[in-house]
Amino acid sequence: MATDSTRAALLDAAERLFLAQGYEQVSVRAVNAAAGMNPAAVHYHFGTKEDLVAALLQQRLGPLWAEPLAAVERRARGGRPPGVTELTEVLVRPLDELTRRPHGRMLVHLLARLVLRGRRLPFDDRWFRFEPWRDLLSAARPDLSRREIAHRWRMAFDLLLQLYGEPQAATAELGRVPRPPAASVVAFISAGLGARSPDDDSRGADRS
Repeated sequence: MATDSTRAALLDAAERLFLAQGYEQVSVRAVNAAAGMNPAAVHYHFGTKEDLVAALLQQRLGPLWAEPLAAVERRARGGRPPGVTELTEVLVRPLDELTRRPHGRMLVHLLARLVLRGRRLPFDDRWFRFEPWRDLLSAARPDLSRREIAHRWRMAFDLLLQLYGEPQAATAELGRVPRPPAASVVAFISAGLGARSPDDDSRGADRS
């Protein structure tokens, strides 16, 4: 369909410009021009610049997590929930691999910039939403309340986006600061997600 090809052309143009110039320096007008479209094309097909980026991130990054997470989810539904470390590995390893290359660093940087602003984004890929992650951790740690699971995921996601996305860095500076090995990141995040319930600690304090 023409609409699909137009959207693809706009996403490709935006991706090239973001990689070459950085997110802040690229205007919607520049994306339209680079794609050979009229000045209203991005607005018509996506909405705002952030909506365009959300669509780009889903298309480029979504497939990296989709099948591994779907496999974990299928096993959980079959009565074999993932361990916390396995779930963390599925999340961290693609981020580590992506950010070894300039193109991947740029995409994760965009993800961090958008998500850490706290604005609700028009993600329709289910793995870009919170609920599947909540349910998988709940299967791995049924002793935790949903509130506690939400707190832990928020801290984990924020830390990973800061570490791998470098939201404060300029595009040309991405990747210059050394980061821990993926195994160390997995161990650290797993320890937080898998820590004992705060309710257990409070009950222990009451008994002492």
